Amino acid sequence: MVTLLIADDHPLYRDALKGALSMGFDNLNILESGDLNSTVAVLQANEADLLMLDLHMPGSSDLFGFLHIQKSFPDLPIAVVSGTEDAALISKIVGLGAMGFIPKTASAADIKDAVTNMLEGDVWVPESVRQQIQDVDETFSELAENVASLTPSQYKVLCYMRDGLLNKQIGYNLDIAEATVKAHVTAIFRKLGINNRTQAVLIASQLQLEPPLKEDV
Repeated sequence: MVTLLIADDHPLYRDALKGALSMGFDNLNILESGDLNSTVAVLQANEADLLMLDLHMPGSSDLFGFLHIQKSFPDLPIAVVSGTEDAALISKIVGLGAMGFIPKTASAADIKDAVTNMLEGDVWVPESVRQQIQDVDETFSELAENVASLTPSQYKVLCYMRDGLLNKQIGYNLDIAEATVKAHVTAIFRKLGINNRTQAVLIASQLQLEPPLKEDV
């Protein structure tokens, strides 16, 4: 029995993916989650053979969810599922250790091929971008490792810092005290090895992080 976890906030897509997987495989145990917190909870309660992770579900916000789960569950194979088919982004994801990248436009046959290869320990990316995949440099890998050490709350603060918000505004948006925001900022600087907001904004931009969705905060 193979256990797969589909982590995506759109029930219709989860159903479509379940249908494609059910046609391609026998003896599947398919688990589901709709945001980062519930994904972590399911992984803590179950042993999955492969996580199929949507980059843009609530709490994940682009690369952070992937980095956070990878750090929390280092032995878990992760397949990123996204509507974005950007070769540079796919290169970063694979370079950081993902087992593959499945576009949401993938056919049932491609999904079966992708999952089969990843369960066998091989990396899979769409044929259309295979010749465009590039290695990530050491600096980017170090940045990703540092960002992975942030808590989800610290990550949200980092995103708002990148957006140019002041501590008072961040506190208002997250419904926390300004002193708590300052504590998060201090922790962010320490974990990222920086000492000012300009450097924090640069790191957030390099990792293609996105501001948290409204329902995330």
